[in-house]
Amino acid sequence: MASYVEGGKDYNRDMNYIGDRITQDGRDGWPVQAGRYRLIAARACPWANRTLIVRRLLGLEDAISLGLCGPTHDVRSWTFDLDPGGVDPVLGYERLQQAYFARYPDYPRGITVPAIVDIPTKAVVTNDFPTITVDFETEWTDFHRDGAPDLYPDKLRDEIEEVAHRVFTEVNNGVYRCGFAGSQEAYDSAYDRLFTALDWLEERLSEQRYLVGDTITEADVRLFTTLARFDPVYHGHFKCNRNKLDEMPALWGYARDLFQTPGFGDTIDFVQIKRHYYVVHSDINPTGIVPKGPDLSNWLTPHHREQLGGRPFGDGTPPGPPVPAEVVPAGHTPLPA
Repeated sequence: MASYVEGGKDYNRDMNYIGDRITQDGRDGWPVQAGRYRLIAARACPWANRTLIVRRLLGLEDAISLGLCGPTHDVRSWTFDLDPGGVDPVLGYERLQQAYFARYPDYPRGITVPAIVDIPTKAVVTNDFPTITVDFETEWTDFHRDGAPDLYPDKLRDEIEEVAHRVFTEVNNGVYRCGFAGSQEAYDSAYDRLFTALDWLEERLSEQRYLVGDTITEADVRLFTTLARFDPVYHGHFKCNRNKLDEMPALWGYARDLFQTPGFGDTIDFVQIKRHYYVVHSDINPTGIVPKGPDLSNWLTPHHREQLGGRPFGDGTPPGPPVPAEVVPAGHTPLPA
């Protein structure tokens, strides 16, 4: 397994991704085209989880197919061990690494999810997770379902990006800076920054139902995937333990509100999430033991956030049930079957 902690140092995420965009005008050589691309994700990964949520909310299942990697991987690559024979049925690959090498034979960086693969060439197009969901929202509009919400409205984009920037640096990536800190000093600094940001969010969300405006936006998707992993993983495994999420009333109510909203909780696989972190990060958890707790049934308790007003989907409608092949397995989620 790879080493995630570098002794004596802060954790710095490598943000150099393949920056190609799939757009209506095809300016990077990749035009929007239904059926041409395959989203490769893993339910365990918070960055990939964003794409699963947005794809569901917008109804892009028929336009962009989905391949799911298993929750664990080795130093080389995520693998398709959930599929029969361990092979993705569309790409014919055992490892996501093969799609990267099909385009860049000497690709030097980590093999990450989410990734979008061009099916005709079986080569990776992009793994730039911050732009993948934005492009789903703005470039794939011809294939949105009837009633799809506007997750990236023009009038709110500046505020969405401002809020999302702080959420990313201090919370989404902040938990990793705690967990992968290589010194006490680095950990202490990361811990303080994380909980300063969570306190800011607690205050913000005590007065409004969603992060920006009165409907669900891209900003909410980005925060939710970290909150869903906080008590099961980050509190213990990453030592983010000033308090649990369920001890922060506004954030906990907000997280439950979203979890119980179609398109959010039905993408969450708590079994895979815990298995990923506790098994893959062997330098943090060398025994590989996956904890049995916490009790996750509290995700279904009433949140009362509707009292703050707001309309989850604005002028749109909720998505329908998940595609049968994409339903989270029974026992992996507290949601009823």
